[in-house]
Amino acid sequence: MADYCKISFPGSDFVTITLECHQNLSEHLTIQNSPVLFGCRTGICGTCLVEVIGDIPPPQPDEQEMLETLAANHPHARLACQVDVTENVEIRKRSKG
Repeated sequence: MADYCKISFPGSDFVTITLECHQNLSEHLTIQNSPVLFGCRTGICGTCLVEVIGDIPPPQPDEQEMLETLAANHPHARLACQVDVTENVEIRKRSKG
């Protein structure tokens, strides 16, 4: 039986969605069901910069390098297209800087 994770979007009108754990967010979040916008979906454009509150694996080196450029000193900043959801999380849209 699969484990499920809830993804909520506090501060927005978007409803909580439920995905199987270890799903790639960029494959499931669309403009209809989340405030997150995507560009390249490969972690190089920074369009999907978000704040993630929850217990998720740390960023891989390529994502970490991009985060240091886009959101230095913001420990909860992540690129939504690179997040491996393993627990319930809250996602808030972030602006660069």
